[in-house]
Amino acid sequence: MSEQVVIVGNGMAGARLAGELHARGGDRKVTVLGTEPHRAYNRIMLSTLLAGKIGEPDVELAEVAGQGVDLRSGVTATAIDRAARTVATDDGDRIAYDHLVLATGSRAVVPPLPGLDGPELPPRVVPFRTLDDCRRILAVAEGARRVLVLGGGLLGLEAARGLAARGLEVAVVHPVPYLMERQLDPAGAAVLAGTLAGLGVTTHLAVAATAVAADADGVRLDLADGRSLHADLLVLSCGVRPDTALAAAAGLAVERGVLVDDRMRTSDRRVSAIGDCAQHDGTVTGLVAPAWAQARVVAQVLTGEDPLARYRPRPPVTRLKATGIDLAAMGDPGGTDGAGEELTFADPARGTYARLRITGDRLTGAILLGDNPAVGTVIQLFDRGQPVPSDRRALLLGRALGVTPAEPAATPALMPDAATVCQCNNVSKGALVTCWRSGARTVDAVVAGTRAGTGCGSCRDAVAGIVGWLSEVDSVEVTR
Repeated sequence: MSEQVVIVGNGMAGARLAGELHARGGDRKVTVLGTEPHRAYNRIMLSTLLAGKIGEPDVELAEVAGQGVDLRSGVTATAIDRAARTVATDDGDRIAYDHLVLATGSRAVVPPLPGLDGPELPPRVVPFRTLDDCRRILAVAEGARRVLVLGGGLLGLEAARGLAARGLEVAVVHPVPYLMERQLDPAGAAVLAGTLAGLGVTTHLAVAATAVAADADGVRLDLADGRSLHADLLVLSCGVRPDTALAAAAGLAVERGVLVDDRMRTSDRRVSAIGDCAQHDGTVTGLVAPAWAQARVVAQVLTGEDPLARYRPRPPVTRLKATGIDLAAMGDPGGTDGAGEELTFADPARGTYARLRITGDRLTGAILLGDNPAVGTVIQLFDRGQPVPSDRRALLLGRALGVTPAEPAATPALMPDAATVCQCNNVSKGALVTCWRSGARTVDAVVAGTRAGTGCGSCRDAVAGIVGWLSEVDSVEVTR
């Protein structure tokens, strides 16, 4: 009898795991339960969809289909019976499993404000989390002129910029004195606010919302300083919370997320958890690269390809995906221990800011905002823990270094084979060259063969640049 694997969740983590298991073959049946009624989609590209740069088909993920995979969209898992090893669903079914994987993701946080405390949100108030949320936002925005975004974090700013790109008046309200406080410092955030203002997005900082009033004509957001802001639409981007209800009801160990070990196993060895809902080594991550790395580890363990595979998180790199804004943030650039070197450069008029923190000749944190040709090199140095060059100014000011690993403007021939081009999927320049040599002669073919560019999409230009370079040289002469 074949092994039964059930995956609860058809988001980016669950869909990737189904693909990883399918690619490895073997005698097993994989059942995927997805609450959302549509195909799996790339959640982090929703801001690009909001901006009107792409259509819905462009955010869809390639789904696994065929023998051994049973994909059930629009079906919600309601309970887990660990003793009987079954999952109950809202359509009355009970599905047996030999191994269960929870990829339940996270839910948008709705702040406990008067006016938002009912069983349903008012029609003109929409969280920004799912494809259906995106559809609702666009439907209201169709006849809107002014939009408020509550929350000045990464997703809130992406939503704000996307709606401003549609010609709407957008204002962001954030309770913290500066934007993106998890990734930026006050000086960098001030430059970012200036850049946003030039793109049609105003900001109201260091002020909390106290109440919401909405009707068919519009929405009013009351602030703690006594002001009230009026708009046609209020978008909520107040963070997310791991969806652990199913796991907790089943008696699995849960803190902020479902507790997992290095092999992504929960307190029940027949149950794993990956993605936003999983808490590994005290950390809950909402990024795509860790979720996909976790899916790979689970696939290796379950298929026997590597029963001892372990998840080892890599230092995260945050990129703001918004037209007209180029931002990369990583590590802890604002460390307060006084150790190491700290370099900063600011040119607010040009929307440029750079801050590097170097400890023991290694880059431990960085913020790069605006046009900086060295951003690819900085990411590589941080990601791989390599020594920084003696000329620190080259990194800070973007002066030529000879090697710019993930930037299409640099000569790919100078890029080391081990340089990571796609952070989300951990695809190196060498892997792109190998794929091209194997017969992939277009950007789409290389993307399909390596998965590069299928995450946040920020490396797509770099992939195109490398493919263009490869098409101009003899494959046997490609430097390795």
